[in-house]
Amino acid sequence: MWPYMSLGNHALRCREPERAPIHPLGEQDRMPRAITHQGKASYHPTPFPPPPASPPPSTGSLERATAILTYLSAAAGPVGLAELSRRTGLPKTTAHRLLGVLCATGLAQRIDSDYTIGQKLINLAGPGPRMVPGTRRMVLPHLIRLYEATRQTVNLAVPRGMEIAYVERVYGHGRVSTPSDEVDRAPLHCTAGGKVLLAFNHELHAAFRDRGDLPRMTRRTLIGHAALDRELHVVRRRGVAYAKEEFAEGIVCAAAPVFGPDGRVVMAISVAGASPRAVSAEVADLVRRTAHAISSALDRPFPVLAVQATGRTRAEGPPMSFL
Repeated sequence: MWPYMSLGNHALRCREPERAPIHPLGEQDRMPRAITHQGKASYHPTPFPPPPASPPPSTGSLERATAILTYLSAAAGPVGLAELSRRTGLPKTTAHRLLGVLCATGLAQRIDSDYTIGQKLINLAGPGPRMVPGTRRMVLPHLIRLYEATRQTVNLAVPRGMEIAYVERVYGHGRVSTPSDEVDRAPLHCTAGGKVLLAFNHELHAAFRDRGDLPRMTRRTLIGHAALDRELHVVRRRGVAYAKEEFAEGIVCAAAPVFGPDGRVVMAISVAGASPRAVSAEVADLVRRTAHAISSALDRPFPVLAVQATGRTRAEGPPMSFL
């Protein structure tokens, strides 16, 4: 169910967490989520692994297969046989044999010469973490404040393998519809939030480049890595990313990075609208300032801001290790 939150004369909806909502809502305020896509191409997401975890020691076949799946789920992207053998301590022949069984059962899948977790494992595992553990109560007020200032759809997203996963959305009655609505996932290269994560996460960017060609979602989608790299350089310099009808026709989005206490980008916050005027430079600045506030709330100093000749501020970028 998707609860409404009343803000003056506007009805606001936020994703309800698995635990009890922050504010109790009456049944009259609860409405089912019903979004349809007419004439729009649907997006079919690919599997995504959660953050890294240490694989367990392996002895028998079951334990060895578990070690493989654990490491695949921890990787930032598809992993080659040699690396998988080295990381798990399994002989290549043993790892190759087990991978064949795992791929045949859908628990793993092969992408070119590399391997990643399969859709069946994702279905069995259920939904992943909604965001950085313990931060929802801290982050949600900032998202609601951004919605109040823009009256546009506000998204909070995290990286999940080679995709972006939307873990929190705040919107009103006039929400724009996109192909990601039913799955809460989208490609990295054609979304503003995805570009932010690629720009400030070196490991994710390197793994993403190894995937080869970029799928075209609309006529404006960047499908070349060289063109995407040039745009990511601009994102690092400005501290904000744009996606202008690159994922869905008629949808414009601006996003900024949220950094954790260790200096790594952990989330991306974005605003999406149905026209360029809905996501203006002023709106993009609000997104950047909101990301700044959330980063500060997570107890990590935001990247140093430099004042340009125009009087505007811009992010100098993350630590050098993330460029």
